[in-house]
Amino acid sequence: MGEGMSTKRLVGRLVILVAGMFGFGFLLVPIYDVMCDAFGINGKTNSSAYEDRGQTVDESRSVRVQFLSTNAQGMVWSFGPQGNELVMHPGETREMIFTAHNPTDRPMVAQAVPSVSPSKAAAYFHKTECFCFTQQTLQAGETVEMPVRFIVDPELPQEVHRLTLSYTLFDITDRMAGPDVAAVHSN
Repeated sequence: MGEGMSTKRLVGRLVILVAGMFGFGFLLVPIYDVMCDAFGINGKTNSSAYEDRGQTVDESRSVRVQFLSTNAQGMVWSFGPQGNELVMHPGETREMIFTAHNPTDRPMVAQAVPSVSPSKAAAYFHKTECFCFTQQTLQAGETVEMPVRFIVDPELPQEVHRLTLSYTLFDITDRMAGPDVAAVHSN
């Protein structure tokens, strides 16, 4: 009878453990968002174009926008901005050109994922045109210039004087499905 009770206790504890693990997994996204806000990292940007509403330019203040780029593991393209930073007035529309080069002997497809820091500034950084809105296909040896056009909202908190826009470039060639893959590999 002692073994039956210990088996029931073990099963009960395992069920509680599994429920706790499920709960923790469910809470990871909100915990991640809170941690990013607390540490000012990984500001998410919109994945669609912002409509320029003809905002007024706040010439009384300047904001420095820095540009960074990295390649995800396995991405072999050379990729980066043509300038490291620019100074602008909130409300101004500005542009930075990024250059990508596929050094391989085969077509490849990439997706750029943006991030703005500090994270509290991400809601005030609006892209009106961006290569990150779509997948980029480059043929073997091809080099392209890809613009990002943006506006820093005049409502940006006064204490924010510097923003960093960073992109991570991912190779998604093998993840594509359907006829698009055949088109990329046949070119």
